[in-house]
Amino acid sequence: MSRNFLVCFTLLWILPLIEVNCQLAPFKPSVNFYHTATFIDNKLYILGGHDLNDNPLNEFFYLDVSVPFSTQELSWQDLSNINVVPPHSAAASVKGGANNDTLFLYGGITYDQTMALVYTFDSRSIVWSIPKIAGVNTVRKYGLTAVINDNGRMYLWSGINGINDSPYISNEMFILDTINLNWSRGSIVNAPFARGDYGTALLPNNKIIYMSGTYEFNSACNSVTLKVVSGSALTLSEVYIYDTINDNWDTKITSGKIPSYRSAFSTVLGLDGQRIIIYGGCFINPEPGYLDTSLYVLDLNNYNWHIPKISGKIPKPRGMHKANVIGKYMVISFGLGYNKTVESDILLLDISNNDEYIWTTTFDPSVPKNSTMPSPPLSSSNNSNNITGIVFGSILSGILLLVGSFLIYKWNKNKRKQKTINENENYHNDDASQGEKEVPIERNIHDYEQAIDNNNEQEYQIQPIMTNDYHGQEIIVQTLQNENITNHEPIVTPAPAVINTNNYEQEAISTPNNNRMSTQIFKDEILQAIKQEIGQNLKNEILQAVREENFKNFNIIKNNTRQDYCRF
Repeated sequence: MSRNFLVCFTLLWILPLIEVNCQLAPFKPSVNFYHTATFIDNKLYILGGHDLNDNPLNEFFYLDVSVPFSTQELSWQDLSNINVVPPHSAAASVKGGANNDTLFLYGGITYDQTMALVYTFDSRSIVWSIPKIAGVNTVRKYGLTAVINDNGRMYLWSGINGINDSPYISNEMFILDTINLNWSRGSIVNAPFARGDYGTALLPNNKIIYMSGTYEFNSACNSVTLKVVSGSALTLSEVYIYDTINDNWDTKITSGKIPSYRSAFSTVLGLDGQRIIIYGGCFINPEPGYLDTSLYVLDLNNYNWHIPKISGKIPKPRGMHKANVIGKYMVISFGLGYNKTVESDILLLDISNNDEYIWTTTFDPSVPKNSTMPSPPLSSSNNSNNITGIVFGSILSGILLLVGSFLIYKWNKNKRKQKTINENENYHNDDASQGEKEVPIERNIHDYEQAIDNNNEQEYQIQPIMTNDYHGQEIIVQTLQNENITNHEPIVTPAPAVINTNNYEQEAISTPNNNRMSTQIFKDEILQAIKQEIGQNLKNEILQAVREENFKNFNIIKNNTRQDYCRF
């Protein structure tokens, strides 16, 4: 009896511990490829996708990137228990909404007829919902990538529709206003032909770049080598630019080390906003002698492709994965082509130094010191007319400003001439008993300021003005020394002044007596000099502002089988 009691007592203690240990076991994602990865408030949210057995998933979890971590020890936080989205794959997602903190999920492959077209996840309240969206009618698609611009508008171009019934690729541009919840359509005039699994990114000037992809919905590639075994992949010898502001398309021809035809690759904008980085993808065998790699860079200034210098342990290429720029890293999540038991589900590429990218296993959340904020590419499409108009308008404004300044200058000059004439007349008509009066001397306002600032010194010096041209007059003032200044009113012994007036072609030379200049005359001269200085400074500031605006405007110038291959 005592033995049975001991066994029961032991089981009562061990079973709860086993249950607790199971609950504390770290979450291990099943997702392999065709998921979505959305970065919101230092969390990388992963949703849906296919597992290794090609089954669609409804897993929902995130990786906290607010703290350092190693890719060898990832701490996933599982939110699948609150997920209301049915199992799906190949959907599109963005971060948007009024507060730019909401996950918007669109479309995807699903076998659940109840799945809504759009879901939203509030990252603050941790709640999923199905929004009511007005506007034009839309359809479910998959195999497309969503891009959201600075105005909260989500762009969904082309992709594969008719999922369960005769799939086909259609050329449409759906636009979802994530703030006002309204559907609209964009132009497809001059757009490239329809495709899926393309690369895309938003550029700093609110344009979207699209590249490559596949025009066949049944394309497939080997899950290990990533070589296309059926269907197609498109060229990267040209890229396409959609202007979200003017609603039009443009095509750019590329040069350099053009990557081989590929689809299902990832595309991000470099930290400086001047280059596109692509990684991996399912590709067609290149021509003999062509050394293909998984990492390429497109310079947006001249649309030239090159293979960047890289260091660190280079991972195997991946396809049907996702990539996000977080801090100074290109963060690559899941995908085909790697062994989960050997490599991490997350790859980190440090892209803070354009001269050398570094594959690393350590994530540092601090802001990179040598990276720059994105700026518009120097060669943007369809900007020539805008730049011409801006430059012409700025030049016209500058001309008008100079004309106005010249008129003001002439008015001041005439006024000064009249004043000089009046003073000369008064000089000759004054009573002789008052003695010989001094010819007014113009002085530089900076000299008076220096004298006033040094009013507590026993000995000071006002720097002489060798040539100071005020509207056609050449003034020479001697250096004054050993004069005392009290009550901020300096006592100055005027030096001989030579006034050269071009209009009258004569010289007036006056040698003043040793009498001190009256305080009132001195104050009048200071006020006059201050007015001239303020006018000149105002003119210079206006001209400088025009130059800076011109420069700024000028610079203002992105079903399934699984034996030895996977469809995409």
